[in-house]
Amino acid sequence: MEELLENKEVYISRDNDEVSLPIVQNDTSERKFNSQIVYPIVSQGDVIGSVILLSKEANIAMGDVELKLLQSAAGFLGSQMEI
Repeated sequence: MEELLENKEVYISRDNDEVSLPIVQNDTSERKFNSQIVYPIVSQGDVIGSVILLSKEANIAMGDVELKLLQSAAGFLGSQMEI
């Protein structure tokens, strides 16, 4: 997660076939979330955190709508930190 945020990368895991990104400390290798999107919050060119959307539902796939939602949330939080 730290490396992902340092590189300002967006992470999207939409299916059970893809690797699950450990979100919390001491996360085990067993898959807890079906879909994940991690979007960095950038303020004045620096990453200050991330917005994370998780789904445990087996038949729920995240798409462009969820990605745009996180993009908007990260943009809003980043701009609020600049004030």
